[in-house]
This record gives sequence, structure tokens and C-alpha cells, in this order.
Amino acid sequence: MPIVVRIDVELAKRKMSVGEFAERVGLTPANVAVLKNGRAKAVRFSTLEAMCRVLRCQPGDLLEWADDDDDDGDDDAVQAGAAEVAGPGAGPGAPAPVDGASVGGGAARRSGGGR
Repeated sequence: MPIVVRIDVELAKRKMSVGEFAERVGLTPANVAVLKNGRAKAVRFSTLEAMCRVLRCQPGDLLEWADDDDDDGDDDAVQAGAAEVAGPGAGPGAPAPVDGASVGGGAARRSGGGR
């Protein structure tokens, strides 16, 4: 995974527990663990903002890009990755953001709309 989440480093610097961090940010401890272990597929900007506010840091202190060691100069992987970041139209198989909220226009998915 080329994006490394460094929450554990920032928590250790501040001697803050995962439980306290989770409570202050508004996440469950399980979702903090998903972030820390690198299993998150997305993070909302509002969640990133809350994490930075609580830790009094910049987004770059929490997220770091690491090269894959697969540096063959092939840009096809970059193009394929861009399709995954398509946003609200990503489709039903797209992972939910780490805070568990749905991606895209939830009103369009509700039944019983006034149309």
C-alpha cells in the first residue's frame, strides 16, 4: 500500500490512547484500528480535519506516500488507480469511507421519493 497512515506515531508523541483519540475525533476504536493498520480504503476530509484538530498537526503528519518498489515506469497502474477514485459514481462494490457514512447522494437511493 503506497499510503502509510502514521496515527500511531502522532499518538505516541502526545501520549494519547487510541480510546481517547477515538472519542475526541468521533470515531469508534475499531475504525481507528482500521486506519492504523492500513486497511482503510478512504478517509473523509471531515474526518481528517477532526484528526488534525485533535492532534494539532497537519495532514502530512498523518499520511505518508511510500514507493512500492515497483518502479518500472509503467503509468498504467496510475491510470487504473484513478478509476478507483472516481467518487460518488464508484458503484455498489466501492468501499465505504472509514467513518462508515455512505458515499455519494444518499437521497437518490431512498425509496419513496416525491417523484
